[in-house]
Amino acid sequence: MDLEELRAFLDVAETGSFLAAADSLGVSRTTLRRRVEALEARAGVPLLKSTRTGILLTEAGEVLARRGRVMMQETSALLASIREVGQEPSGLLRVVMPVGLPPHLLTPLFGLLRTTYPRLRVQARFSDNPLGEPLHDVDMAVHFGEDMPRGTWISHVVMRVREGLLASKEYLRRRGVPRSVEELQGHELFSWQAPGGDARLWPMLRGPSFAVEPALIATDIHLIRSCCLSGLGIGLVPSVELADPGDGEDGLLPVLPEVVGRERPVRISVPEALSEIPKVKLVLSHIHRFLEPF
Repeated sequence: MDLEELRAFLDVAETGSFLAAADSLGVSRTTLRRRVEALEARAGVPLLKSTRTGILLTEAGEVLARRGRVMMQETSALLASIREVGQEPSGLLRVVMPVGLPPHLLTPLFGLLRTTYPRLRVQARFSDNPLGEPLHDVDMAVHFGEDMPRGTWISHVVMRVREGLLASKEYLRRRGVPRSVEELQGHELFSWQAPGGDARLWPMLRGPSFAVEPALIATDIHLIRSCCLSGLGIGLVPSVELADPGDGEDGLLPVLPEVVGRERPVRISVPEALSEIPKVKLVLSHIHRFLEPF
C-alpha cells in the first residue's frame, strides 16, 4: 500500500473535507483527490462518500481508517526506533493518565525523568478513560485494571494500590469513627468513579459489595482526597503510602481498613507499534524502579 495515498485518505477521513485535508498536507486538492482515487482503485471499493454535511466514510472506509491509523503509527514508530538506536531518549513522550492522580506522586517521577533524560520532553494529559484516547496520539497510557486491555496494547502492571476509605483526624473527631459498614450510613461519603465501575457499590475485603449513597461521586481521585483532607467526609479512593504535602499531623487516616476495600493494579499500556522503541522501553524501566518502593 502506498503510504502517501493512505495518509491522504486518513486526512480526508479526519477533516471531512478534501480542501481541509489538502491544506493540512500542503498539497493541492487535485493531487489529494488523485491519491485517494488511486487508493480506492487498489481497494476495489468506494472508501468515501459525499453528503451535504461533508465527506463521510463508507463501511469499507471505516475498516481501512481504523487499521490505517495503526499502520501509520507503526511506520512512524519504526522510523523513530531506527533513529534512536544507540542514543539517549529524546523528543516528545505523550502520556495519558487517569484524572486526578495525586500531584505529589507525579512530581518526583517527572523530576527523575528530566534528571536522567534531559533531552526528553513530556506531554501529560488526563482522561476519564485513558485507553479510550485516540491510539495515534498516545505513547503510554496509565490506568487501573486487573485484565489486559483489549486491542493493540502491550500492558505492564507497575504497582498495586490499596483502594480503601480515608478521612481526616478532624472529621473523625467531630463525627466519630464508624465501627461497622452500617455506621457508615450516618456519614458524609465520597466515592471515586472508576472507569466501568459503579461508584454506589463499595467493595468489602471479604464478602459481597454493599450499596451506599455518596454525597459526591467524581472521576477525579485528587478531588476526593482534597475533600477528605478538608474534613468534609469519608472517601473511597485508591491510595499509596505517601503523605500529602503539608498535611502535618492532620493527615488522612484509614477507616474500616480490615473491612472495606480492595487492591487495584496500576498498569502502563503502550501501543504495540511503539513497544520496541528504545525511548519507551527505557522510560518504562525507570518508572518501574521509581514505583517499586510503593
